[in-house]
Amino acid sequence: MKPLSRTVLLGALVLAAVNLRPGITSLAPLIERIADELSLSRMFISLTTALPVLCMGLLAPLAPRLALRLGLERTITLCLMGVVLALALRLAGHNSTLLVGSAVLMGTAIALAGPLLSGFIKRHFTGQMGQVVGWYSLSMAVGGAAGVVLTVPVTTLFAGDWSMGLAFWALPAAAAVLVWWRLPTQPETVASHEGRGLPWREPRAWLISTLFATQAGLFYALATWCVARYHEAGLTLMHANTLFSLSMLMGLPSAFLLPWLVQRFGNRYRLLTACAALTCISLVMITGWPTVWPQLWALTLGFGLSGSFSLSLVLPLYEADSPLAVSRWTAMMLFMGYSFGSLTPVLSGLARDMAGNYQVPFMVLTGLALLLCVLAWWLGRTARRA
Repeated sequence: MKPLSRTVLLGALVLAAVNLRPGITSLAPLIERIADELSLSRMFISLTTALPVLCMGLLAPLAPRLALRLGLERTITLCLMGVVLALALRLAGHNSTLLVGSAVLMGTAIALAGPLLSGFIKRHFTGQMGQVVGWYSLSMAVGGAAGVVLTVPVTTLFAGDWSMGLAFWALPAAAAVLVWWRLPTQPETVASHEGRGLPWREPRAWLISTLFATQAGLFYALATWCVARYHEAGLTLMHANTLFSLSMLMGLPSAFLLPWLVQRFGNRYRLLTACAALTCISLVMITGWPTVWPQLWALTLGFGLSGSFSLSLVLPLYEADSPLAVSRWTAMMLFMGYSFGSLTPVLSGLARDMAGNYQVPFMVLTGLALLLCVLAWWLGRTARRA
């Protein structure tokens, strides 16, 4: 078979990445309504966000082993098919058991795809990793933002049936499956000096994984409860949804621009520290003074949080030499990151139920943002010594 052009490979990567987030973020604008209609507690409904993230963490270590057995490209294709099935199950979302079950299947598929997509980048785009990660993270940000911005209008088109609005996202995922099914798969090999497990003995792997865990915890807690925090502060639900949509949309330029700057200037840790600091300042304002210049802090939060995520994705690519090694570093990062990230929406919902307001959990999230600053600074400091 004739080798595929890099344009085709990049297009396939973009299509896969776009479909990794709408299944999670599309719930945010509807979560209060779903909880009320199904008479569910805020802690229980947060499982629809938390369980996919937990699966994304716990199952990520299996991805390199499946790639060895089935091949990188074929495994990614099967994962995208899992995304389609999970989203289609949401047609029966008025059954709370099936709604939560779709979340588990969604998380399983994304868990296996994430590390392998990093290996795919390492294999096909070695000389352009920063630029391609920019497209990769931008595509995920586009998918995440689309899930927030478009789900309510799509639900309106279906006479207000939120299950149809959630299941709509199976259509772009099916398009991705069609493209990936046509990609040739390559057999994977393990070099003699490479291990088969995760890099548990690498101190920098632990640091990177802890940083990603902090970032993921922030993102998924905010994706679940940010709209509710604004609404509690006195803003209308439409205004609160608009602010969160602005935050997601502002993540688009940072998702692309910052990895490109890393490719060009190699200053990834300084940029990461700056994004973490911007996230921390934004959360201070949303926690304490959410109605003071809310548009500004929504924009800076989106830029900082999306930037720290896209820069985190770059880190394993510069620490490992082969596609499978990158997949292992990424699998460890996602294992720790998403396992912790799955807890923050639930714990935030529990804290809200106990405290009676969202300010208390948002104070804790601000502390996590400060920890993110410290970890980014420390990684940069140890890298300069290396």
